Amino acid sequence: MDINTITAVRRPRERAELWPFCEGDAWLGGGTWLFSEPQPKLSRLVDLSDLGWQPLVASDAGLSIAATCKVATLDAFEPPVAWPAARLIGTCCRSFLASFKIWNMATVGGNLCMSLPAGPMISLTAALDGVCTIWSPDGSERRVPVVDFVKGPLSNDLRPGEILRSISLPWQALARRTAFRRASLTPLGRSGVLLIGTLASRGEFVLTVTASTRRPVRLAFAALPGERELVRRLEAEIPEALYYDDIHGLPDWRRHMTHVFAEEIRLELGGRP
Repeated sequence: MDINTITAVRRPRERAELWPFCEGDAWLGGGTWLFSEPQPKLSRLVDLSDLGWQPLVASDAGLSIAATCKVATLDAFEPPVAWPAARLIGTCCRSFLASFKIWNMATVGGNLCMSLPAGPMISLTAALDGVCTIWSPDGSERRVPVVDFVKGPLSNDLRPGEILRSISLPWQALARRTAFRRASLTPLGRSGVLLIGTLASRGEFVLTVTASTRRPVRLAFAALPGERELVRRLEAEIPEALYYDDIHGLPDWRRHMTHVFAEEIRLELGGRP
């Protein structure tokens, strides 16, 4: 879709050229959402494609994902064998249920900044202890866990003029065992429920609930819990008002499937069918 209110496009090549960022401006990464509907409040785009951010950097510390990394690039990443949790990358990329055109344009950072409950890059990075690096207009930067970055549908922790630079996944999270569950109301529908469980070698268990809730919910346990303990935590930390309600699933269904999948994940990571 053409955005007929745009009167200028700026193409910065380095950090200092990103600002000033004014009312009516929008960061342009992949643009898959930006160009999908009218944007009457926008008058200028700040195109990030010439900044030269390396899409993926794997190191002993873990994996750093540039905000401008394309979904197709992330899906093609070949992780070290010491990172079994990296199998979630392909699984979450396929949860987009998007065409190859979208895969080759949509960015990881764009999916996080849209902050929709069904965002699969939110599910991936939240489950693997992702931390956002945010650049501020004054030259400083701050780091915010993904589970805190996403506040709710179309709401995140970015302040005026700030930009998401990257998301870091620590090697400790990438070394965990994982279990994945996802449900949609239709075979090719948007995620209505998406849960990821991880189990560390020392027994620490983390369950991350996304898609069914308005924002990511992370439940951490020192060891794999019993069924009653898991249900108790789910009920205590996900009140009814936190379950999302839209055409892709009613709150009661999302809550039911969240509890079903949570127990399945607990059993799977506990070594039982």
